[in-house]
Amino acid sequence: MKIFVTVGYLGIVFFLGYLGWRNTKKTEDYMLAGRQMPPFVMAMSYGATFISTSAIIGFGGVAALFGFSLLWLTFLNIVVGVFLAMVFLGGRTRRMGLSLGSMTFPELLGDRYGSRFIQGFSGGVVFLFIPVYAAAVLIAISRMLEVSLQIDFNMALVAFTLILAVYVILGGLKGVMYTDAFQGTIMAVMMIILVIAVYSRLGGVVEAHTALTNMADLVPPPLQEKGLIGWTQGLAVGSPLWLTVYTTIIYGVGIGVLAQPQLIVRFMTVKSDKELNRAVLVGGLFILLLPGVPYVAGALSNVIFHQETGMLAIQVAEGNIDKIIPLFIETAMPGWFSTLFLLAMFAAAMSTLSSQYHVGGTSLGRDVSEKALGLTSGGSFRITQIGVAVTILATLIWAWTLPEAVIARATAFFFGLCAAAFLPAYLLGLYWKRATRAGAVFSMVGGFSLSMFWLLFVHVKESEAIGLCNALFGKVSLAADAAQGSWVWLLQWVDPNVVALPVSFILAIVISLITSPPSDEHIAKCWSRLGKKA
Repeated sequence: MKIFVTVGYLGIVFFLGYLGWRNTKKTEDYMLAGRQMPPFVMAMSYGATFISTSAIIGFGGVAALFGFSLLWLTFLNIVVGVFLAMVFLGGRTRRMGLSLGSMTFPELLGDRYGSRFIQGFSGGVVFLFIPVYAAAVLIAISRMLEVSLQIDFNMALVAFTLILAVYVILGGLKGVMYTDAFQGTIMAVMMIILVIAVYSRLGGVVEAHTALTNMADLVPPPLQEKGLIGWTQGLAVGSPLWLTVYTTIIYGVGIGVLAQPQLIVRFMTVKSDKELNRAVLVGGLFILLLPGVPYVAGALSNVIFHQETGMLAIQVAEGNIDKIIPLFIETAMPGWFSTLFLLAMFAAAMSTLSSQYHVGGTSLGRDVSEKALGLTSGGSFRITQIGVAVTILATLIWAWTLPEAVIARATAFFFGLCAAAFLPAYLLGLYWKRATRAGAVFSMVGGFSLSMFWLLFVHVKESEAIGLCNALFGKVSLAADAAQGSWVWLLQWVDPNVVALPVSFILAIVISLITSPPSDEHIAKCWSRLGKKA
């Protein structure tokens, strides 16, 4: 039954990909869907790209571990990721991109500051690191296939990659957005069914939350020692787990969404600001369901698992948080729902991965090869397709390389890195005429470098796993030897973005103020449509 339904679903996806291929006639169609996407398609594509299996399976598993604290991320996703992004950044991005003829996010930055280096650097960062984020999504759906269809994990990785490669390489952004709208609709319906099913099984909202609250004494001692009070009670302020959840997951991802290249390019696919404004409501409701529902279901899975097995969710998953949601769906939900939920996970993974592959390909093809290095003459259509193929291969390699329970960490890493490297230059470039090329360069390179330094030498989750700090200094983190409980010792759990993003903003502003402003002619060109609402 599951295989039959899956084949039917894939048939629809390939048909939509074919429609995208048939209507892709020029470079602008491939990269920006012809700038003619309707608001519903744009909103669903934005939401489906934003929320993937990494949010549902990876962060849903994190919610099973840490509880309702993750709902603050849903709040930021709606307020920052949808409302602020579409209302205050979307329209200006679309209009400035139209004035400058920009087709990608790195190209928009490069054109705004008149710098091939900025475009090439931005494109290089995206191309090199988006496969890490994409790998997190690929791992998530492969874990779901492993549990649901009893398919070997490595076979699932390869099979899913091949399926995606066909319609992304051929269909361009039109094919991607058509399938996004279809897949996003499936995801939303499944989340409504899931939240109703979970609360119905536990006797209602109040009863479910009360049961979870009463389980606080079952919190494993290692988690208690690091700051977890209870799944509804939250985390001890200033504890290692509090720093992890609030600086890496909530702050890093919640703010980092504003600088996501695969989301920003969606603003440039509609024909007017009206479409963006109409997309806010649809996008907000979508984000309320995804990831709000998986976070609630993840936390409440502890109640259901404990009632059925006497174990907590993390114990059932044998310590791998990436398996909690798949196991919960397969063992605690009805069989018919697990079939439909598998489709929702297909939809979530395919919608996000297709966009990640596409933006990785355009970064290599247009931003690095054609614009920064001048290696291609004329259109960049073919080299972009090659770039997509390379991104797909790199993602598969990362998926084989990354350790277990890495989905949420890999996602947060990419969101935080993009915020530190791109957000100040992007935000100031849209609103501040005095922002200069030098300010943007110092901000981007400085934010990126500090973020990577903190990741490699301070943030213990990554510095310990990578091992460079231990090889050079004989310790897993530069803060590891500090007195336990001191603020220096706690820096091990402070996300790189907490340090790198403010420094990046300071560099952008200070360097801009002490360097020559852009020419009046260039600013006039950049701002030529910003006074218009159409």
